[in-house]
Amino acid sequence: MTPRNYDIAELRRLDVAHHLPAQADYALLRDMGGSRIITRADGCFIHDGDGNAILDAMAGLWCVQVGYGRESLARAAYEQMLELPFYNTFFKTAAPTTVMLAAKVASLLGGDLQHIFFNNSGSEAIDTIVRLARYYWQAKGQPNRSIIIARVNGYHGSTIAGASLGGMKAMHDQGGPWVPGVEHVMQPYAFGEGFGEDPAEFAARAADAIEQRILEVGPENVAAFIGEPVQGAGGVIIPPDGYWQRVEAICRKYGILLVCDEVICGFGRLGSWFGFQHYGVKPDLVSMAKGLSSGYLPISAVGVADHIVEALRQKGGDFVHGYTYSGHPTAAAVALKNLEIIESEGLVERTAEDTGPYLAEGLARLAAHPLVGETRSLGLIGAVEIVAEKRTNQRFGDAPGKAGPIVRDICIRNGLMVRAVRDTLVMSPPLIISRAQIDSLVSIIAKSLDEAAPILRERYPPAMGQAA
Repeated sequence: MTPRNYDIAELRRLDVAHHLPAQADYALLRDMGGSRIITRADGCFIHDGDGNAILDAMAGLWCVQVGYGRESLARAAYEQMLELPFYNTFFKTAAPTTVMLAAKVASLLGGDLQHIFFNNSGSEAIDTIVRLARYYWQAKGQPNRSIIIARVNGYHGSTIAGASLGGMKAMHDQGGPWVPGVEHVMQPYAFGEGFGEDPAEFAARAADAIEQRILEVGPENVAAFIGEPVQGAGGVIIPPDGYWQRVEAICRKYGILLVCDEVICGFGRLGSWFGFQHYGVKPDLVSMAKGLSSGYLPISAVGVADHIVEALRQKGGDFVHGYTYSGHPTAAAVALKNLEIIESEGLVERTAEDTGPYLAEGLARLAAHPLVGETRSLGLIGAVEIVAEKRTNQRFGDAPGKAGPIVRDICIRNGLMVRAVRDTLVMSPPLIISRAQIDSLVSIIAKSLDEAAPILRERYPPAMGQAA
């Protein structure tokens, strides 16, 4: 396909004049003359209007599992649009692709997670979970069970309900008041909150914080605990061994629902179809999005355990919840084809056995860099912690978040799209990434850290008496 010839200067002008991008500093975008215009993409690369090819180590936004430019996904959308572009599921109706996708996702989830509710985004999936969890307990005759326990720095979307569940301070500082009945506990972030602590002891302490909060608010008032198997937007926080098993045991002890937010971890990211499968736990509710369609069309889903659906069926009556585009037939067709590609190309197995371990090896080499306090990864999701002093978790400047954006911007300038979460570089490349491209990813980060070092040392010199 011949690339279209855009007037990039005019698009940037229109961007400032009319477009409000997601999670952006609008004054900064105005001052820099508009967004970077991404004009096309292929494989693991995006291309901007200035002619730069950038290795996309973020897979769009944690989602483009099968890479860009898949004609079969475009063909699936085209053919479905000709046959049935849209119909709703409100009128006791369903499209063939919607039903087939529900069955396929249920087969991948396994166990008793055999029921699927479709939405359009991860945020909507989380809203559905809040409604379902609380309504389930109403149906069970325990309407007082409405509290949902989540984690500080967890991310569960940008709607009011999603931001309420999420423990992001920056989000909570804007747009409240928030949905009541949400309690936040510590995150299992060993580098930040358990530095130097025995991993097993830290895992127990982080999990036990959930039990302590359950006892504080009363088990009879708690509906569910929700967590990402690996926290993504929080900084690729990989919990220590034993954490998730202990969390599951606590949920079962007090009879509360276990919810796994798989919006980022699902569909192969960790080297298994879902993160809960990697950790060997059995949730009652599972949110999914992103990799479900590799981002080619908006679609998300909630996996619901048999016992929850049975309680709703016994109660009877409508579950008065849903969206115009829930189970959109074209999005479902694309998702079905996307899952077929992931299976036929063995991308989950490849991530677990080849590219995931290879990324870990590459990041481990970066750990020797003077600015790196830790690297970590699981499957094809990884992080690099930037520190001011080796063998510590001390940051540059008077607060975290000074170094990360500087290193990120240098990486992008050098041809690698990564994200900075405070002072952590995070990445989640497409599952089709090659070993050579992983080598390039690691090389660009190393080069960018080298270029950032004198800037950071000059801008944020060590305090008096502090080691250089």
